[in-house]
Amino acid sequence: MMNQDAFWLRPTSYWLPVHFPMSAWNTHAPFAAWLIDVLRPASVVELGTHMGFSCFTFAEAAARLGHPMIISALDSWQGDEHAGFYGEEVLESVRAIAERDYPGSVRLVRGWFSESRPLFEDASVDLLHIDGRHGYEDALEDYKAWRSVVRDGGVILFHDIEERDRGFGVWRLWEQLERQHSTFMFHHGHGLGVLAVGDVKVDALQRLFSADEASAERIRADFERLGAEADIRSRLAALPEELRHARLHAAQLEDKVAWFEREAEDLRASVSARDQRIQDLESSTSWRVTAPLRAAGRVLPRRD
Repeated sequence: MMNQDAFWLRPTSYWLPVHFPMSAWNTHAPFAAWLIDVLRPASVVELGTHMGFSCFTFAEAAARLGHPMIISALDSWQGDEHAGFYGEEVLESVRAIAERDYPGSVRLVRGWFSESRPLFEDASVDLLHIDGRHGYEDALEDYKAWRSVVRDGGVILFHDIEERDRGFGVWRLWEQLERQHSTFMFHHGHGLGVLAVGDVKVDALQRLFSADEASAERIRADFERLGAEADIRSRLAALPEELRHARLHAAQLEDKVAWFEREAEDLRASVSARDQRIQDLESSTSWRVTAPLRAAGRVLPRRD
């Protein structure tokens, strides 16, 4: 039976995703499933999908709940200085999973966020996930441009609010917003900010946003613990691919070792041939005959 006091611990809080593409978001999977359960969004927009972990986590939770939901996943699928740059294979991987497992719920929208903004009407989205470029100006631009798509009572998520190095600036925007809105934040998993838009009517969300510090710490601790299991599963899922890369790297190293061994053998052969030529020269008749001349050359004074 669910603990009525621990409102954040529902069956969905213990769910784990099906897909584990490499992601810095994996420890937030339990909270994502809980949020889909309590908010029951009809429309989700994600700014920054990359390899699809958060998108598929949202979609999987809705599918298991039998809840109809459309998630619009927006990305350039080119990468940036924080996520790194990559080729078409990432988009193809995301598209393959979306078409196979979530054909009715995941919509991929490729392009710059500013170009895609006209596709969404104001107050048409229940959940907005901002996880694009992570500089302060970038995050602020995304928030200003997309805030109006979220309906009253909706939620906005901000990832990486705890990252302060390498030009990350979402934390600055978050510090400004949490002074003006009802919010909740997680410190683990690079930080995840949860912001209420307008008047939140869902009881579980009201309790989340109004939690006292003791309750907030319990919520954070529980979701961090649950997220750690998702992280372990993610790492286990990645092991076969890591092993494949390790074997490939080992094979490449073996090829290099074999090449160096051949080079060393060629050098040894060259040295041996040189030594043999010197030995043949020194044992030759002409070498013995000219020995006195060489000796005289060594003792004669030099002319300046």
